[in-house]
Amino acid sequence: MNQRTSVGLDVHARSVVACGLDGRTGELFERRLTPDHRDILEWIRSLPDPVKATYEAGPTGFGLARFLDTVGIECLVAAPSKLQRPSGDRVKTDVRDARHLARLLHLDQITPVTVPSVAQEAARDLVRAREDVRRDLMAARHRLSKLLLRQGIVYYGGHAWTQVHDTWLRSQRFDEPGLQLAYETAYDTMLAALGRRDRLDAAITRMAADSAYTPVVTRLGCLRGVSTLTAFGLAVEIGDWHRLTGRSIGAYLGLVPTESSSGASRSQGAITKTGNGHARRLLIEAAWHHRQPYRAGVDLRRRWDKASPAARARGQRGNRRLHERWAGFDARRKRPVLANTAIARELAGWCWSLAVLDD
Repeated sequence: MNQRTSVGLDVHARSVVACGLDGRTGELFERRLTPDHRDILEWIRSLPDPVKATYEAGPTGFGLARFLDTVGIECLVAAPSKLQRPSGDRVKTDVRDARHLARLLHLDQITPVTVPSVAQEAARDLVRAREDVRRDLMAARHRLSKLLLRQGIVYYGGHAWTQVHDTWLRSQRFDEPGLQLAYETAYDTMLAALGRRDRLDAAITRMAADSAYTPVVTRLGCLRGVSTLTAFGLAVEIGDWHRLTGRSIGAYLGLVPTESSSGASRSQGAITKTGNGHARRLLIEAAWHHRQPYRAGVDLRRRWDKASPAARARGQRGNRRLHERWAGFDARRKRPVLANTAIARELAGWCWSLAVLDD
């Protein structure tokens, strides 16, 4: 412990409840503050030095932690899921939360999350905005197709949401003015979401081609199912790959099974789903690509051409290995959903090995 005073901050949008614990005397200093960073800093500087602070990760972001670090005050952003709480503690208030954080910090029991840089957080917000638009587009398409289905109209001309399908959609007309207006609104909403998605895709592609993440994106692209959008999403969500290992990245992303063991009994259940859910979804989707026979397509070969020979060779080994694993699961008639999760966990390890590879 290198601090005399441990400060716990219960941060909200319109108020901050602060509690300082003097490690020598045990005295508590409590104050309700405004969210203004200078107000918080002025109160912290009134406490016995040296001071260390912490608050829970949440919707208020990392601005306070960055501000305190710039003025020389170490601030940890605590992972909420790792905070230890007594099982019998059923009273929760802002003051008690601030005291609890201060005591955990004093005992060095805070598990911090990595505070991203401003540039990394901006890139991550761009990727998550694209994720939100993807969901909006899916919902808009569902509403449009179900509106037609209620009228007994179903498209049989091939794959949906192609140019031919779009021409068919624009040709639909209804006699009832209300129904026609509802259909046009649903169609326009779908087009607007599609336009937003395409603009974000173009922005991500430009950033992936010329940014600090370009080397990692290029190496990750050697794996099947990890195209530019997926590789860039993984790069910005995980950030510093060197803080992980090939064995720990699966647990970090919540892709390892839960376990309840006692004595000689051992019971495992579904995956933990802890950590970064956005990166986990990208890996789950990418893992399905390895089920098909391994044949390098045009897009994959173009990504190989941009990578170094070492990255290309490792990517090819990973592709063969993951397909062999899929074939083994299929031969044992393993449930595809369970098998794909196992493949995604191993795919995370291959992504890590490529991300930390020296070209």
